[in-house]
Order: sequence, then C-alpha cells, then structure tokens
Amino acid sequence: MKMVKKNIVKKEKYYDSVLLLRVSQKAQEFEGVKEVAVVMGTDSNKEILKELGLYDETLDSTTPNDLIISIDAEEDKLDELVVKIEQELTSRRQELEEEYFPKSLETALESLPDANLLSISIPGEHAYREAKDGIKRGLNLFIFSSNVPLEKERELKEKGKEKGLLIMGPDCGTAIINGKILGFGNVVEKGPIGVVAASGSGTQEVTSLMQMMGVGITHAIGTGGNDLDESIGGITMLEAIKMLEEDQATKSILLVSKPPSPDVTDKILDYMKDNVSKPVIINFLGGDLDKIEKAGYIAARTLDMAAVKTVNHVKGDNFAEKFYEWDLEHLSGMAEEEWSKLGEGQKYIRGLYAGGTLSSEAQVLLRDLIGDAFSNSPLNPDFKLENPRKSKEHSFVDMGGEQFVEGRPHPMIDPTQRKQRILDEADDNEVAVILLDIVIGYGSHDDPAGALVDSIKEARKKAEEDGRHLSFVASVTGTDKDPQNRTEQEEILEKIGVLVLPSNAQASAVAGMIATRGEGIDVFEEYGRD
Repeated sequence: MKMVKKNIVKKEKYYDSVLLLRVSQKAQEFEGVKEVAVVMGTDSNKEILKELGLYDETLDSTTPNDLIISIDAEEDKLDELVVKIEQELTSRRQELEEEYFPKSLETALESLPDANLLSISIPGEHAYREAKDGIKRGLNLFIFSSNVPLEKERELKEKGKEKGLLIMGPDCGTAIINGKILGFGNVVEKGPIGVVAASGSGTQEVTSLMQMMGVGITHAIGTGGNDLDESIGGITMLEAIKMLEEDQATKSILLVSKPPSPDVTDKILDYMKDNVSKPVIINFLGGDLDKIEKAGYIAARTLDMAAVKTVNHVKGDNFAEKFYEWDLEHLSGMAEEEWSKLGEGQKYIRGLYAGGTLSSEAQVLLRDLIGDAFSNSPLNPDFKLENPRKSKEHSFVDMGGEQFVEGRPHPMIDPTQRKQRILDEADDNEVAVILLDIVIGYGSHDDPAGALVDSIKEARKKAEEDGRHLSFVASVTGTDKDPQNRTEQEEILEKIGVLVLPSNAQASAVAGMIATRGEGIDVFEEYGRD
C-alpha cells in the first residue's frame, strides 16, 4: 500500500498542548497511520516534525498560533483520517467547554472561598501577573509555570515572605502538602520526614525510595529550580525550613537541590545553626559535603544515599539495607555481561532524561569516572551542548529543558521526543549505552515504559544490522501505589532486555561501568560505605 505524507495548517486556531497530545495519541491508533502529529506551529514543534520526517516547506511560515496536522499514512485512507482527526479535535474541545472553569481568580474564589493555595500553570509571561494577584489575596502559591524572569521571581517571594505565605516556584514541578500532590508526584505514606527541594524529579526520587524502605513524609515542599540561585537567595527554602521546624509532626528534615550557589549554601547553613533543632539531612548535588558535615548536618552525595541516610537516621543504623544496598559485585556483573558484547569503538553514554535533577545526579556520580559530560544543563558550563537536539561524546540531556517543552507537554507526559531521540542515538556507532529514567506517578504518562518499548526494540535492531550491540539501562522513579505501578513498569523494560536498577544513581553507575569496560569500578566503592 502506498504511503503518503500530508501537512494541513489551520491559521490562528489555538489549542492547548495537552489536548493536542491526547488527539495525537488517539490518531496514532487509527488504521492506516504510520505517523501523525497534531501540534501548534512553534519552532520547537517544527524541529520535532523535521526529526519525524513530516516537515515540508508548507510549514515554513506557520506561527505558534497556527494548528498543524501532519500525517504519514496509506494514501487511500488519508482524507478519511484528516476528517477523523478534525472530529476528535472538535469533540475534545466541546468536552472541555461543557465543564465549568472559572475565567478569573476572583470567580474561582467565589466558588471556593476558603481556598488558601493557588496553583498556576500558564505561560510564563502571564504567570507573574496571576501570582501577584494571588499574593494580594493572601494565597500560598504553587507556580508550575517556567520562564518567569529572576527579578520577578524574587519580587514575588519577598512579597510572599512579608505576608507569611509560601511561594513554591516558579518552575516548581512537584509538591506534596498534607498528602495532596501538586504537579507531578508519587503516592507515599504519611511519616516523620519533611522534605524541602529545589527539584521536582529529585523530590520524586527521594520520597519514592523512602516509601520503598518503609518511611513516609509529612510534606514535600517544592521551591522551584531557581530558588538556590544567588539572585534569589533561597528565600522559599528558608521559609519552608522554618515551617517544618515549627511543624510538630515533622521529626527530621531532608533538603534536596541541584548544585546550589555556594553563598546560598552558607546562608542556609548559618540560618539552621541558630534556628533549627531537628536533625537535617542534606543532598546538594555537586555541593561541598565537608562543609555540610562540619556544620553538624548529615551530608549525602546522591539522591539514593539521601534517602538511605534519612531512613537509617529515623529507623536506626543500617535499617535501609533491608530494602536497598550498593552491591558492587552484583552491579559489575550485570555491567560485564553487557560490555562483553560491545564493539571496540563503542565508548559513550547517552543519558536521555525526563527529570532534570536525575540528569544532574548522573553527571555528578560519573564525573570521577568519565570526566565532565556534555549537556543542555552541564555541571561545567564549558560542556554545554551547542544544539540540545544533537549529542556528542558523553551526553546527558534534560528533555524537560526549555528547548524541548516550548509549546509541548513535558516528556513525563508526552514521550514523543524521547522516542525519536532514542532512534537518533542508535545511529551513532560510538554509543555504548543509552541511559533512561522512567518517572511515574500522578501527572505522568499512563504507561511511560510501554511507550518506549517499540523505540528501544527498533534502536537495537538498527544497531544489530550494523553489527553492533546497544545496551539500555534504566531506573523507575515511583511507587507500587502509583497508578502505573513501579514493579509493573520495571517488568515491561526487563522483558525486552533493559537492565533495570532500583535508583537512578545505580543505573548511572552501571552505565558508566559498561562504557568504560569496568575500568572505574573502584570509583563507586565509597557509595557502598556512604
């Protein structure tokens, strides 16, 4: 049957990106479809259409307000498919219109006058205005939106502090307040640990691992990814620490962040010395562990060790080892089985991440083994990828970065870009291993592991046809209480030959062992004792 490609542009027809994702997923199930994408005409989306082989010159003049329907399908079914897609668009928009959504914060508060928290998830250029209005009305804020200028973020946080309000975000992906999940999050039990994190996926990793070890949380307060930047000064983290110190149910505090500003680290440690009586465990990825320990706090190099040390502190020495341990002999054995299949020229790791902090953790953990790696969010600024869509040497790509989510859902929701990137990496004959995180829970795709299966199989097949073996290593962040079920997601990957580890740190270590043929195993010895 002859396959043909067609692009249809609907000028000035704006649709929400998540609605378009659902339509695209539905259309992919239609008979006769090889590939389909229903998107707005942003530059990011047009890049994706190029990667999918759907782009043509008719799309050159499209704008972010234009709807694009791109199809690769059987010729005799093409017109029928276009009609079905348009019907799907119409019906889904009607469904939304039939539900009542307040048109302003004022009317929302009329419907829910006792509300004390406002969740904001709109384009960044509008988020500041709504956040400012929320603070005026005495509301705590959860700001999922990104791309809010730092000076405006600081202004919001300072005004919130003056009013005794908690300002989570901008760019706050996860929080759990009194058991209620905001943004992305996992189902965890109540317990004695209060978490404060400038990291969405970092919060999910530590809370999920602690849940696996039998310890729950009081709250997980997100600060937003920029809070520990020198220009913000840790305003929300300090306010959250103060709240958890005053919270009688919280017995210990766990702090998590990507590499913070050294001055902000000092500011937080100085504040806690005089104002916090509870035990504090700190995981500032890439931070100064000696400084933290000299200040009298428990320091953890990685997210998994932060969870282990927190659990051991609460339950007693070595309690966590019943559920989780670094068994280097076992890990190196898994890795050796893979590296023995590699060709001589295969030497690079390609980390394709949905979670930005998990990407940073992999870089921190592997730095002593492979040196600085390229990334769109590198530890060393000199290693910033010129084009985030094109890897080089060792690369760890945060596919939830701004370059990938402009006008598109986050990769935890929509796996399309990561599926294509897996195939792209398979074309590089110097790649030894592809490293993946699978983040489940509320807000995430309903089967993120299953969504990647076909791409992993096709990538392996491409490599085999070229006489190469391509290794895949992954971890699942989440719990068995999540709708997707952690164990079931792990089994999906294991069935197709992916090495699945219990944490991102261990998955990163195994990937490093594979790429270096086990030469740097001794680098990880300290983790077993940490």
